[in-house]
Amino acid sequence: MKLLVVDDERDVEMLFLQKFRKEIRDGSVELVFAFSGQEALNLLDSTDPPDVVYVFSDINMPGMSGLELLSKIKKNYPLIKVSMISAYGDNDNYQKAIESGAKEFFTKPIDFNSLKEEITGIIKSSQE
Repeated sequence: MKLLVVDDERDVEMLFLQKFRKEIRDGSVELVFAFSGQEALNLLDSTDPPDVVYVFSDINMPGMSGLELLSKIKKNYPLIKVSMISAYGDNDNYQKAIESGAKEFFTKPIDFNSLKEEITGIIKSSQE
């Protein structure tokens, strides 16, 4: 299953590669990274249909926010699951994300056990 991680902080890439090294090694997960909302949309547009099944995006990014990205993904690719992350667990961002179609909302620091449970559930539902 191909996952797209979108965050303007580049150190997130190494963190995800480290936390998912077992899943990457056994082939259950493939991670790709984008460092802006526009880069994420370009990546999704590069294959028809997109081969990304799940997007994990930061909310607060320069240029296109994660909420704007979520809206565009849900409009153009309604089958792709999207979860949001924010350094701030504020209720306003949570409400906007869920109302816009986010599957889940995480706060930093990321609880990788919860994220892995989320991904495992998506893998299982896609195999049914």
